[in-house]
Amino acid sequence: MFSVVRKEIDWNGAVLSLETGKIARQADGAVIVTYGNTVILCTVVFDRTPSDEVDFFPLGVHYIEKPYAAGKFPGGFSKREGKPSDREVLVSRLIDRSLRPLFHEDFRNETQIICQVLSYDPNYAPEIPTIIGTSAALMISGIPFAGPVASCSVGLDGNGNFYHQKAQTDNNSLIQLVVSGTKDGIIMVESESKEVEDSKMVDAIWFAHENYQPVISMINEFASEVSREVFIPAPHDSKYFDTYNEVKSVCTPAILEAFKIREKLKRHAVLNKVLNDFLSSHDALDQDLSKAMFHKVESEILKSMITTKSIRIDGRGLDDIRPISTEIDLFNRTHGTGLFTRGETQVLSFLTLGSYSDEQIAETLEGETRESFYLHYNFPPYCVGEATKLGAVSRREIGHGKLAFKALNSVIPSKQSFPYTIRLVAEVMESNGSSSMATICASSLALMDGGVPVKSHVAGIAMGLIKAENGNFSVLTDIMGDEDHLGDMDLKVAGTNKGITALQMDIKVHDINREIVSSAVSKARIALNKILEILYDTIPAPRNTLNASAPQMKIIRIPEYSIADLIGPGGKVIRDITDKTSSKIDVLENGEVKIFANNYEMMAKTLDMIKLAVMGPSEGSIYVGTVVKIIKSGAFVKIADNKEGFLHISEMSDQRVNEVTDILKEGDKIDVIVIPGGTKGKIRLSMRLEAHSDKNLQDDSCCSDNQKSD
Repeated sequence: MFSVVRKEIDWNGAVLSLETGKIARQADGAVIVTYGNTVILCTVVFDRTPSDEVDFFPLGVHYIEKPYAAGKFPGGFSKREGKPSDREVLVSRLIDRSLRPLFHEDFRNETQIICQVLSYDPNYAPEIPTIIGTSAALMISGIPFAGPVASCSVGLDGNGNFYHQKAQTDNNSLIQLVVSGTKDGIIMVESESKEVEDSKMVDAIWFAHENYQPVISMINEFASEVSREVFIPAPHDSKYFDTYNEVKSVCTPAILEAFKIREKLKRHAVLNKVLNDFLSSHDALDQDLSKAMFHKVESEILKSMITTKSIRIDGRGLDDIRPISTEIDLFNRTHGTGLFTRGETQVLSFLTLGSYSDEQIAETLEGETRESFYLHYNFPPYCVGEATKLGAVSRREIGHGKLAFKALNSVIPSKQSFPYTIRLVAEVMESNGSSSMATICASSLALMDGGVPVKSHVAGIAMGLIKAENGNFSVLTDIMGDEDHLGDMDLKVAGTNKGITALQMDIKVHDINREIVSSAVSKARIALNKILEILYDTIPAPRNTLNASAPQMKIIRIPEYSIADLIGPGGKVIRDITDKTSSKIDVLENGEVKIFANNYEMMAKTLDMIKLAVMGPSEGSIYVGTVVKIIKSGAFVKIADNKEGFLHISEMSDQRVNEVTDILKEGDKIDVIVIPGGTKGKIRLSMRLEAHSDKNLQDDSCCSDNQKSD
């Protein structure tokens, strides 16, 4: 019934296997990939009819994690999976970026890749085998694909040794690096690192390249045993070449003139006019094909200008950075701000500090995770001069935000030394390339402006590549949008003065070699140092105190047996405290209490109310009480929801009082002070505040300080 083909190898101490012919047989390519006890189904399906209406390759990649793979139920009220998590989106992008450059340039057929985790082993992360399984599925699908592609995750120990990473989290490693590529070169790099030396990062990339070579061989052997009919895109006909030659002949002079215009919007307006004029005067030609040929000619002209004359569109040299402007402390009510402008790219980053309850909670196959630092990146249409519909957060926004997060994460203080939740929101105000790198710079400024004790500034730069047919290449520093769109590589490098904190690379050619990567990283370091100098000139170190509008924080510890007293029946006591002080209080099981208040006054009031709830009133403390019962010798006064004290008739006035009712009636609000003399938990009160003021014996022994923010 089944015609199964299976291959396996021992890869870094575990069995990696590929299998097809049993599951999902109606897909054009379906592979079950297993590594350890992690199992993923990778499927590929494509339409046999080309999509003539698009001038790009319509590829959709979907990575799916469902809790059943780890033997769990979905969280929340609905026990059915909802929209993709950020992690699923990020892995989907990882797969896409690893494969997209290797599809035939004339293949325009709708293609869908779906990768589903069937069984999850926390000791074997699914990202790497998923890329490998998808590559194998493409190799047997009949799609014109110049693979295979393999992938590898690399770690770096404290002794400077590289090793193959299998697990999803490896907190001991100095780098978290994923590299995808072919037998001959690299296609995609994604990394987060702890200020790793530049040359060491390049070495790590090529360690990964060598490490995945056995996988390349296995995929080739696997594909050779699966019979398939390869789909061949229709060859270019005379119409294609006639249209190309006509566009090139007519439009080249105008494109060259347009490329002399420095401002992006003005340049694009002129280029659009050139294209529209051509379409109007050549209405007999295929309009979609003419547009595609126009962009092809644009790319050829840009590459020729750079490789033959070292001239860029905006007149810069190959290694020049666009003019940079920086600002901080822009608004009164925000906790920290940074504005970073580089040419026509501008990002405004906002810092917000919060409490434990503001941490980002996410459900993964491993279980619930909490993040006390996170970064959100927003790319509104006005930043590129467009008026389009606002929708959900895009995959691109999620990916750019995560890259900026990785770049900054290594300089963020630990929760123990700075127990705030840190949120950064980067609003892209203008974009002409490299907005994710501008996000890193703006956010670094916002962190220091807000007084977050980060270790150092972090800067980011995007590098480009123009590769000639003869093998010569030109590396571009600080690429703008057109150079990214029309060029061959986008290499983003972020780091401090000590080393790299994040690196991401995507290419449009089949692969690139070590010489190109080394040259790009070396030039990126020169640019990073220049940008870091500007950031340090703007603000050389984190402010000594938090912004005045930032919440005040204090951590105290109470006895575990007192937690119930602080919470109160049904949460009544702690709710009363937060309502009256507008504070946030997080009570942990070990008796640790984290308090966030809007200002110092509210912090003091919150502490007093907590002490009252936990230990009862302290001697010398003054409260506003309510008379609840009058007897001949005095009155009972309520000074908290669950605390009452006795006010003797002799403590009602400095003068003699004949009858309690001469002074008080039930329901009266009075100021009282706690005085010594209470026995067996009883509280003695006095209205003679001045007489007892010199005996103020405020006692903080109920609570011990763990941390003060400032």
